[in-house]
Amino acid sequence: MKNQEIAKILSGIARYLEMESVPFKPYAYEKAAITVESLEEDIGQIYREGGTRALEEIPGVGKGIAERIEEYLKTGKIKDYERMKKRLPINLDEISAVEGMGPRKAKVLYEKLKIKNLKELEKAAKAHKITPLFGFGEKTEKNILEGIEFLKRSKGRFLLGEILPKAKEVYEKLENLKEVEKVDMAGSVRRRKETIGDLDFLVISKSPSKVMDFFVSLPGVVKVWGKGATKASVRLKEGYDMDIRVLSAKQYGAALQYFTGSKEHNIALRKIAIDKGYKLSEYGLFSGSRMIAGATEEEIYHKLGMAWVSPEMREDHGEVEAALNEKLPQLVELKDIKGDLHVHSSWDGGVNSIKELAEAAMAIGYEYIGIADHTKFLRIEHGLNERQLKRRNQEIDKINEGFKNKDLRFKILKGCEANIMADGSIDINNKTLAELDYAIAGIHSQMKMSREQMTQRMIRAMRNPHVDIISHPTGRILKRREEFEIDFEKILKVAKEVGTILEINAYPERLDLNDINIRRAKEAGVKMIINTDAHQKDQLRFMEYGVFQARRGWAEKEDIINCWPAKKMIKMIK
Repeated sequence: MKNQEIAKILSGIARYLEMESVPFKPYAYEKAAITVESLEEDIGQIYREGGTRALEEIPGVGKGIAERIEEYLKTGKIKDYERMKKRLPINLDEISAVEGMGPRKAKVLYEKLKIKNLKELEKAAKAHKITPLFGFGEKTEKNILEGIEFLKRSKGRFLLGEILPKAKEVYEKLENLKEVEKVDMAGSVRRRKETIGDLDFLVISKSPSKVMDFFVSLPGVVKVWGKGATKASVRLKEGYDMDIRVLSAKQYGAALQYFTGSKEHNIALRKIAIDKGYKLSEYGLFSGSRMIAGATEEEIYHKLGMAWVSPEMREDHGEVEAALNEKLPQLVELKDIKGDLHVHSSWDGGVNSIKELAEAAMAIGYEYIGIADHTKFLRIEHGLNERQLKRRNQEIDKINEGFKNKDLRFKILKGCEANIMADGSIDINNKTLAELDYAIAGIHSQMKMSREQMTQRMIRAMRNPHVDIISHPTGRILKRREEFEIDFEKILKVAKEVGTILEINAYPERLDLNDINIRRAKEAGVKMIINTDAHQKDQLRFMEYGVFQARRGWAEKEDIINCWPAKKMIKMIK
């Protein structure tokens, strides 16, 4: 699928247009990039079946953008974009990855200091050449260096949301290969970690050589690191490696358990095996020289006196003891989710209308959807003021009335994602908040406050009686920005006291709360909600990433309010 390639180019064009202060167009290209990246259907196939007219039917893709997509599909490049890069030879992907470094700042640094890439940016910052520039200063220079260090720590890791679609694609191809009897993903992708280093596949087959030939010839393979009789390792064009092992049926479960990890979980299991007089390895569970288990994971755990442990929990964070004592939680599942309360409509710059979002939610099988458009402080996101929220609410009422007339048991809930200002106040007045079904509030600015200031800021917001949910509570963006400095224990204490719900934001770049904080919230008795933060209908599918994250934090249905029936959930909120 070329969706990600084209989305990246459209986003690149948006950044160059922003760098040159072209009005309106950057937003249009960025909006189109989000839509294309989230498409489930291959954009190349859409074009082959319907030409540019079919491309123009993609939400957010107008005639000009459709023509550029066509040009890329035909020639592998876009002339306008190549000219932009030649005129301003800046590696915007690298520089924009540094928190706070937008295209306009990148342009100033190129014009003043000829900085073209991350290496030159770091060198200039360390030499204190950035501080004297107008619009920068010592604090900005310090933040740039901190941002670069964070990027270095994240290097070589890929977002689960980037890598899982590719993993599923390879899995399906292997599953459909007639020589393959069984296939599984292993490693950190099976444990659904937030970021992944590489992909691992295990296979049962009586024709391993054909599986090896097929694997090393997969689309996107740019280098074969090694190819043996039952093992192969390749590098994909996206920059990560992919390994495969062909195994016998009798040892498959042992290998799956071993290669799933984590290392710490495996060490704990090996200790239990030793205590029982056994030996556990990737080849099986042995009593002396006799294999006593190995075909399935379940039989290995059973022989060790344990319940089978879901892969998401295998981090040696107490799951081994829980499995030994039959105290493992009944983890939340995707089918338990009854609605999504953090969805942005075309009212605040999202791609789809409220009705389109509602129809997409109904197609999933939800009971409700909550429209949580940004509010007025976020002008860049077309945030709504009190008057605009009122007009949008009237539209929701009208659509809901139409559903009733059609005897549809589905409801659109009126919400917003308001902004928590620096002092903890909310950017929308209480009268308007009280007219909504619920209000989400989140921090979107001034993220470098001290631990005490940031904690008090959030606590004041939570104590507002009209604030029901805190969105992306720690503010992190994976591979780009660390969490706020915040006293999470104090946040949990106040959330429990006033009944504030904490969001597990399923957007692949956020996955905030992290698994450890989800567990802490669960243990504190603080309720949570899994939301997608979708800006278009295709992003509703991000819900699965939030569910994976919740499972890694041991969350159960009772912990997650959008697993509850609508009446119970609404009563909890209000």
